[in-house]
Amino acid sequence: MMTTKRDSIAAELRRRINAGELPRGAHIAQSALAAEFATSITPVREALGVLQAEGVLTSEPRRGVRVATADLAQVRTVYLLRQLLEPYAMQRAIWGMSPRDLHEVEEYCARMEASERANDPIAFSDLNRRFHFAFFERCGDEGLRDEIAALWHRYPWDILRVLGYRRAEAEVEHREIVAAARAGDLERVAEATRQHTANSYLALAEHLSGERGDDPFPVTAVVVS
Repeated sequence: MMTTKRDSIAAELRRRINAGELPRGAHIAQSALAAEFATSITPVREALGVLQAEGVLTSEPRRGVRVATADLAQVRTVYLLRQLLEPYAMQRAIWGMSPRDLHEVEEYCARMEASERANDPIAFSDLNRRFHFAFFERCGDEGLRDEIAALWHRYPWDILRVLGYRRAEAEVEHREIVAAARAGDLERVAEATRQHTANSYLALAEHLSGERGDDPFPVTAVVVS
Protein backbone atom coordinates (compact mmCIF):
# COMPACT_ATOMS: atom_id res chain seq x y z
CA MET A 1 0.00 0.00 0.00
CA MET A 2 1.40 3.37 -1.04
CA THR A 3 2.14 5.81 1.78
CA THR A 4 0.61 9.25 1.25
CA LYS A 5 2.06 12.57 2.37
CA ARG A 6 -0.62 12.70 5.04
CA ASP A 7 0.41 9.31 6.40
CA SER A 8 4.11 10.18 6.33
CA ILE A 9 3.55 13.41 8.24
CA ALA A 10 1.28 11.72 10.79
CA ALA A 11 3.79 8.90 11.34
CA GLU A 12 6.67 11.32 11.84
CA LEU A 13 4.71 13.44 14.32
CA ARG A 14 3.79 10.30 16.29
CA ARG A 15 7.46 9.32 16.37
CA ARG A 16 8.55 12.76 17.60
CA ILE A 17 5.89 12.79 20.33
CA ASN A 18 6.76 9.26 21.50
CA ALA A 19 10.46 10.14 21.51
CA GLY A 20 9.81 13.27 23.55
CA GLU A 21 11.06 15.53 20.76
CA LEU A 22 7.63 17.21 20.78
CA PRO A 23 6.71 17.61 24.45
CA ARG A 24 3.19 17.70 25.82
CA GLY A 25 1.60 21.07 25.08
CA ALA A 26 4.02 21.90 22.24
CA HIS A 27 2.59 23.99 19.41
CA ILE A 28 2.45 22.41 15.93
CA ALA A 29 3.47 24.88 13.23
CA GLN A 30 1.58 23.86 10.11
CA SER A 31 3.53 26.07 7.70
CA ALA A 32 6.86 24.74 9.03
CA LEU A 33 5.68 21.15 8.51
CA ALA A 34 4.56 21.93 4.98
CA ALA A 35 7.98 23.38 4.19
CA GLU A 36 9.79 20.45 5.84
CA PHE A 37 7.84 17.86 3.85
CA ALA A 38 7.87 19.93 0.67
CA THR A 39 4.12 19.84 0.34
CA SER A 40 1.07 22.07 0.42
CA ILE A 41 -0.77 22.82 3.64
CA THR A 42 -3.58 20.37 2.74
CA PRO A 43 -1.83 17.06 3.62
CA VAL A 44 -0.48 18.71 6.78
CA ARG A 45 -3.98 19.61 7.90
CA GLU A 46 -5.18 16.12 7.00
CA ALA A 47 -2.38 14.56 9.10
CA LEU A 48 -3.20 16.81 12.03
CA GLY A 49 -6.85 15.83 11.70
CA VAL A 50 -5.89 12.15 11.92
CA LEU A 51 -3.85 12.77 15.09
CA GLN A 52 -6.61 14.85 16.63
CA ALA A 53 -9.06 12.01 16.02
CA GLU A 54 -6.61 9.68 17.80
CA GLY A 55 -6.41 12.08 20.74
CA VAL A 56 -2.70 12.70 20.19
CA LEU A 57 -3.20 16.36 19.25
CA THR A 58 -5.74 18.94 20.35
CA SER A 59 -6.96 22.13 18.72
CA GLU A 60 -8.11 25.17 20.69
CA PRO A 61 -9.35 28.59 19.54
CA ARG A 62 -6.52 31.15 19.39
CA ARG A 63 -4.01 28.51 20.58
CA GLY A 64 -3.85 26.43 17.43
CA VAL A 65 -2.91 22.77 17.32
CA ARG A 66 -0.85 21.39 20.20
CA VAL A 67 0.34 18.05 21.52
CA ALA A 68 -2.38 16.88 23.88
CA THR A 69 -1.67 16.58 27.57
CA ALA A 70 -1.97 13.08 29.02
CA ASP A 71 -5.46 12.73 30.46
CA LEU A 72 -5.70 9.93 33.02
CA ALA A 73 -9.36 9.20 32.21
CA GLN A 74 -8.52 8.75 28.52
CA VAL A 75 -5.48 6.64 29.37
CA ARG A 76 -7.68 4.43 31.56
CA THR A 77 -10.15 3.92 28.72
CA VAL A 78 -7.38 3.00 26.28
CA TYR A 79 -5.98 0.59 28.85
CA LEU A 80 -9.36 -1.12 29.34
CA LEU A 81 -9.72 -1.60 25.59
CA ARG A 82 -6.18 -2.96 25.31
CA GLN A 83 -6.97 -5.48 28.05
CA LEU A 84 -9.96 -6.69 26.05
CA LEU A 85 -8.13 -7.05 22.73
CA GLU A 86 -4.48 -7.85 23.32
CA PRO A 87 -4.66 -11.08 25.36
CA TYR A 88 -7.05 -12.51 22.76
CA ALA A 89 -4.81 -11.41 19.88
CA MET A 90 -1.83 -13.06 21.59
CA GLN A 91 -3.75 -16.31 21.96
CA ARG A 92 -4.65 -16.27 18.27
CA ALA A 93 -1.05 -15.49 17.33
CA ILE A 94 0.82 -18.25 19.14
CA TRP A 95 -0.86 -21.09 17.25
CA GLY A 96 0.50 -19.78 13.98
CA MET A 97 4.01 -18.93 15.15
CA SER A 98 6.89 -20.99 13.81
CA PRO A 99 10.14 -21.70 15.70
CA ARG A 100 11.70 -18.97 13.57
CA ASP A 101 8.99 -16.51 14.67
CA LEU A 102 9.60 -17.37 18.32
CA HIS A 103 13.33 -16.90 17.82
CA GLU A 104 12.57 -13.44 16.39
CA VAL A 105 10.67 -12.33 19.50
CA GLU A 106 13.42 -13.73 21.72
CA GLU A 107 15.90 -11.63 19.77
CA TYR A 108 13.78 -8.57 20.49
CA CYS A 109 13.92 -9.47 24.19
CA ALA A 110 17.71 -9.69 24.05
CA ARG A 111 18.01 -6.38 22.22
CA MET A 112 15.67 -4.66 24.70
CA GLU A 113 17.78 -5.91 27.58
CA ALA A 114 20.91 -4.60 25.83
CA SER A 115 19.27 -1.20 25.29
CA GLU A 116 18.35 -1.09 28.97
CA ARG A 117 21.96 -1.78 29.96
CA ALA A 118 23.02 0.99 27.58
CA ASN A 119 20.40 3.32 29.12
CA ASP A 120 18.77 3.91 25.73
CA PRO A 121 15.03 4.30 26.45
CA ILE A 122 14.16 5.34 22.90
CA ALA A 123 15.65 2.15 21.45
CA PHE A 124 13.91 0.15 24.18
CA SER A 125 10.57 1.73 23.31
CA ASP A 126 10.99 0.98 19.60
CA LEU A 127 11.96 -2.63 20.31
CA ASN A 128 9.07 -2.98 22.73
CA ARG A 129 6.64 -2.12 19.96
CA ARG A 130 8.37 -4.50 17.55
CA PHE A 131 8.15 -7.27 20.14
CA HIS A 132 4.42 -6.91 20.68
CA PHE A 133 3.53 -6.41 17.04
CA ALA A 134 5.56 -9.47 16.06
CA PHE A 135 2.68 -11.27 17.79
CA PHE A 136 -0.17 -8.99 16.74
CA GLU A 137 0.85 -9.19 13.06
CA ARG A 138 0.31 -12.95 13.31
CA CYS A 139 -3.10 -12.85 15.00
CA GLY A 140 -4.79 -13.75 11.71
CA ASP A 141 -7.06 -10.71 11.49
CA GLU A 142 -5.89 -7.40 10.05
CA GLY A 143 -8.82 -5.52 11.56
CA LEU A 144 -7.95 -6.72 15.05
CA ARG A 145 -4.31 -5.77 14.53
CA ASP A 146 -5.30 -2.32 13.27
CA GLU A 147 -7.60 -1.69 16.24
CA ILE A 148 -4.73 -2.51 18.61
CA ALA A 149 -2.39 -0.27 16.62
CA ALA A 150 -4.89 2.61 16.94
CA LEU A 151 -4.97 2.13 20.71
CA TRP A 152 -1.17 2.15 20.85
CA HIS A 153 -1.19 5.48 18.98
CA ARG A 154 -3.34 6.95 21.77
CA TYR A 155 -1.20 5.64 24.65
CA PRO A 156 1.33 8.12 26.17
CA TRP A 157 4.48 6.06 25.56
CA ASP A 158 6.64 9.18 25.93
CA ILE A 159 5.63 9.45 29.59
CA LEU A 160 5.91 5.74 30.31
CA ARG A 161 9.37 5.72 28.74
CA VAL A 162 10.83 7.97 31.45
CA LEU A 163 9.87 5.47 34.17
CA GLY A 164 13.16 3.61 34.08
CA TYR A 165 12.20 0.98 36.65
CA ARG A 166 9.41 -0.24 34.36
CA ARG A 167 11.92 -1.28 31.70
CA ALA A 168 13.58 -3.80 34.02
CA GLU A 169 10.18 -5.14 35.09
CA ALA A 170 9.02 -5.34 31.47
CA GLU A 171 12.04 -7.45 30.53
CA VAL A 172 10.93 -10.17 32.96
CA GLU A 173 7.33 -9.91 31.75
CA HIS A 174 8.37 -10.19 28.11
CA ARG A 175 10.31 -13.36 28.87
CA GLU A 176 7.23 -14.84 30.54
CA ILE A 177 5.14 -14.06 27.46
CA VAL A 178 7.69 -15.81 25.25
CA ALA A 179 7.86 -18.83 27.58
CA ALA A 180 4.07 -19.13 27.49
CA ALA A 181 4.10 -18.85 23.69
CA ARG A 182 6.76 -21.54 23.39
CA ALA A 183 4.67 -23.83 25.61
CA GLY A 184 1.60 -23.16 23.45
CA ASP A 185 -0.30 -22.38 26.66
CA LEU A 186 -3.25 -20.16 25.68
CA GLU A 187 -4.34 -19.20 29.18
CA ARG A 188 -0.80 -18.55 30.36
CA VAL A 189 0.01 -16.26 27.41
CA ALA A 190 -3.25 -14.35 27.93
CA GLU A 191 -2.59 -13.94 31.66
CA ALA A 192 1.04 -12.89 31.06
CA THR A 193 -0.18 -10.28 28.56
CA ARG A 194 -2.88 -9.02 30.94
CA GLN A 195 -0.41 -8.70 33.80
CA HIS A 196 2.18 -6.96 31.64
CA THR A 197 -0.35 -4.42 30.38
CA ALA A 198 -1.76 -3.88 33.89
CA ASN A 199 1.67 -3.24 35.40
CA SER A 200 2.51 -0.67 32.75
CA TYR A 201 -0.82 1.11 33.22
CA LEU A 202 -0.51 1.18 37.02
CA ALA A 203 2.98 2.68 36.79
CA LEU A 204 1.76 5.31 34.33
CA ALA A 205 -1.35 6.12 36.39
CA GLU A 206 0.75 6.56 39.53
CA HIS A 207 3.08 8.91 37.67
CA LEU A 208 0.18 11.00 36.35
CA SER A 209 -1.87 11.10 39.57
CA GLY A 210 0.81 10.84 42.24
CA GLU A 211 -1.08 7.96 43.85
CA ARG A 212 -0.85 4.19 43.54
CA GLY A 213 -4.31 3.10 42.44
CA ASP A 214 -6.02 -0.19 41.76
CA ASP A 215 -6.32 -1.99 38.45
CA PRO A 216 -9.63 -0.73 36.96
CA PHE A 217 -10.02 -3.71 34.62
CA PRO A 218 -11.53 -6.32 37.00
CA VAL A 219 -15.30 -5.97 37.26
CA THR A 220 -14.95 -5.94 41.05
CA ALA A 221 -13.07 -2.65 40.72
CA VAL A 222 -16.06 -0.90 39.16
CA VAL A 223 -17.78 1.57 41.46
CA VAL A 224 -21.40 2.32 40.55
CA SER A 225 -22.63 5.67 41.84
